[in-house]
Amino acid sequence: MFKTRVTEILGIKHPILLAPMQWLSRAELVAAASNAGGLGIIASLTFPTIEEFRQEIRKTKGMTDKPFAVNITLMPTARPVNHEDYFSAAIEEGVNIIETSGRSPEPYMKLLKDAKVKVLHRATRVRDIKTAERVGVDIVTIDGFPAAGHPGMDDVATIVLIPIAVDAVKIPVIAAGGIGDARGFVAALALGAEGVLMGTRFMASKECPAHPKFKEWLLQLKETDTMMIQRSIKSAARVARTDHTQRILEMEEQGATLDDLLPLLSGKRQEAAYASGDISNAAMTVGQVIGLVNEIPSVSEIIESMVSDAELTIQRLRNLEIHP
Repeated sequence: MFKTRVTEILGIKHPILLAPMQWLSRAELVAAASNAGGLGIIASLTFPTIEEFRQEIRKTKGMTDKPFAVNITLMPTARPVNHEDYFSAAIEEGVNIIETSGRSPEPYMKLLKDAKVKVLHRATRVRDIKTAERVGVDIVTIDGFPAAGHPGMDDVATIVLIPIAVDAVKIPVIAAGGIGDARGFVAALALGAEGVLMGTRFMASKECPAHPKFKEWLLQLKETDTMMIQRSIKSAARVARTDHTQRILEMEEQGATLDDLLPLLSGKRQEAAYASGDISNAAMTVGQVIGLVNEIPSVSEIIESMVSDAELTIQRLRNLEIHP
């Protein structure tokens, strides 16, 4: 068992967090991560209405008595979102861990702290986690370039970002991007992180609500089968390389506008792909760590093997001979 400030603050057994993946981080997957000793995080962006959001929190509470969190992204979205309504709903439903991302949570910190909520903030730049610390968050997550989704515009690898982030703040740092097994977990701890957040690894799990065909497709991908799109609109995203995403990149290179691109980037396409297993018409977010994913175990098996293998890895390192 790995005890860190992250496990102590969040009240969890293992410092391993499930990333809030839109359409996928629902009650079943979130509860599985929490029941396995980690921390599941509901993706609030999945739910277009406050009532649906509330129902998912209640469903999750019915499936686990362990801590879980919700993510509220503050990034601009295609549909209008009243962020304060989501914060208030989460608090009213008894959620006491909230992750923010996209923009500084400063406007909502009084609301959260008055409710005694533990606040995590995830960002891709060190200057942003420093801001998060200044405004009072409890834990920060630094997202590196190998990550799925939006790893920022700076293209800095996780292995470089972790120690820089750790040196920049006094609060605990969680590492994200490119971590999918015990070796990555131990490496993150060695670099000063006190926990890890994973998305891609949990996509290929039994409890993930994606179609079986989608999960089998994931197993065919290599670490070289991802690409970056949306740089032209200042919202770089790592996705699987497909004919659809190649078309998006070509449109960007030809000067396509945001309005031109939006129909091809629609989250509804992604939702449909998860439901049907047909990924041909959607930009599917996948991290480079997919190259390490070659089976579909349960969430508990993923977490338990990470912890036990990490202990073995650390023992192996202890047994190394050090010569003067």
